[in-house]
Parts: sequence; structure tokens; C-alpha cells
Amino acid sequence: MKKKIHPNYGPCAVTCACGNRIATKSTVEKITVDLCSKCHPFFTGKQKIVDSAGRVEKFKRRYAARKITKKAVKSKE
Repeated sequence: MKKKIHPNYGPCAVTCACGNRIATKSTVEKITVDLCSKCHPFFTGKQKIVDSAGRVEKFKRRYAARKITKKAVKSKE
């Protein structure tokens, strides 16, 4: 391997938005994440909506104006 071309690989602190801290190794010293295994819905079994920049509200406003209509399906009898 060539020397002095690889990044330094050392200890890293991963911090979640819920406050959980995880010690690992990486090429960067600090990593901030939105979800971790302590607060992710898959692991907790509870539904949690993570809203990044109002995307959920934007989706609800866009589709709230639409009316859902069901087409009458004629049976082939």
C-alpha cells in the first residue's frame, strides 16, 4: 500500500437527535444522525413521524384538496 494517501481512521462519536451516543471508528471525529436503534420505529415498535423541513405538512396540504372518487365497477354477470 502506498503511504500517506489513506485518511486517518480513529475513534468517532456518533450522536443521535434523541441524545443517544455511540462510540465507533471512522475517518471523521463526530457524526450527528436523526435516528438510531434506540429511537427508530423498527426497533421500538412505535410509529414516529420524522418531519424534515415540513414535508409531511406539505404532503397533507397537497392531497387534502383532492377528492377521492370511486368509480362504479360494473360486474360482468
